[in-house]
Amino acid sequence: MFRALCLAAVAFSFAGLMAGGQVKVTPDEANRKVDITIDGQRFTSYVWPTSLKKPVLYPLVAPDGVTVTRGYPLEPRPGERVDHPHHAGMWFNYGNVNGFDFWNNSDAIKEADRGKMGTIRMEKIVSTKSGKDRGELVVESVWKTGKGDDLLKEEDTFVFMKRGDARIIDRVTTLKALDKAVFHDDKEGVLGIRVAHFLESPTEKGGTFADASGRPTTVSTADTTGATGIYRTSEGKEGDAVWSTRGRWCSLTGTNADGKTETIAILDHKGNPGYPTYWHARGYGLFAANTLGDHIFDPKAPQHDFTIEKGQSATFKYRVILFAHAAGKDEMNRESDAYESR
Repeated sequence: MFRALCLAAVAFSFAGLMAGGQVKVTPDEANRKVDITIDGQRFTSYVWPTSLKKPVLYPLVAPDGVTVTRGYPLEPRPGERVDHPHHAGMWFNYGNVNGFDFWNNSDAIKEADRGKMGTIRMEKIVSTKSGKDRGELVVESVWKTGKGDDLLKEEDTFVFMKRGDARIIDRVTTLKALDKAVFHDDKEGVLGIRVAHFLESPTEKGGTFADASGRPTTVSTADTTGATGIYRTSEGKEGDAVWSTRGRWCSLTGTNADGKTETIAILDHKGNPGYPTYWHARGYGLFAANTLGDHIFDPKAPQHDFTIEKGQSATFKYRVILFAHAAGKDEMNRESDAYESR
């Protein structure tokens, strides 16, 4: 009897390990999401709610359970900024493709301006895969202009990984032009994350920020108590000086109210157009890598109008790492070298 109970306990323990001790990718199309868990704990979800004009990864949760993305507009939290309702979780899009703005679109756009906006519509889940140390998700979407025309077909492969006190997202995005697509030089792009309050800059003073069409968004001079975020790049830039500079990686480190230190890092890939990327990194919480804006960031640089001819494709690769510690320059250089050697 004792031996039977022991064997049952071992079997139960093994079953529990198999169920929870892995990277699990679980589709839930009825609720317009795919959940990703690591060792039974939430990591992120791929979501396409009707309230957003694009699919996003939301939230991003670090290995120690700290959520590093802002809640608004999906799950507002007390004390958060409520500007830029199009900044939700982690996303990929652009501010000016054939004159249509895919970056700034949200329900806050006035009816008269909606014809100038673009929408990315999730079409289907191609495949999912769970595994011991990594899981995969492949999805297809379409970029639709404000006139209702299909402009780009998008295929995304996400690889979700665990490694020590780090969680990793590799994103490979391939855009196929259904009509000639010109990504006009613009600051609003490409891969973006809106971060939690504690990762905002303690020196952020707010202000009015205009998009490429001149539409202003006011960022309030919010209470910076608890804001501890510091940007750092591969080229040695730090803090507010990071914006509009180039680098192969950028990290953002801060400590929350519970004393937990977190780092979000975005790694560019040498195969991307415009490598190394410009950093569209703002103290109020926008952390973005833009490989397609040149002149907008550096007036001395030539205009960069990246073009995908009809029937042709372009591929973008990024790695995002969440560390439960302050990642230094040497560690980040090793991470970047390893990523680019793949």
